Amino acid sequence: MTLTTALAWLVGSLLTAAALLSLIRVTIGPSVLDRVVAIDVLVSVVVCALGAHVALTDGSSTLTLLISLSLVGFMGSVAVARFVARDRDPEPDGHPEGER
Repeated sequence: MTLTTALAWLVGSLLTAAALLSLIRVTIGPSVLDRVVAIDVLVSVVVCALGAHVALTDGSSTLTLLISLSLVGFMGSVAVARFVARDRDPEPDGHPEGER
């Protein structure tokens, strides 16, 4: 077994473990924010797997997919963070929304 093959198996097994742990958090996460963070981690694991595939195969055909997936994951996280922050922030008059 060459060093490249051993590293590929190691990276694959670590990414698989991270994906499984993230899926567990998605299913049992008590809050919506826990689930959103777990999905963001899952997207990051997929991006890392695509990056490892590019590094191991010396191909650049998946680089556009890698960049697009990174951008979509980032924009999704920012959008959820903005919606959650808007729900938790009080109105300018000091009362939370709906308590007037």
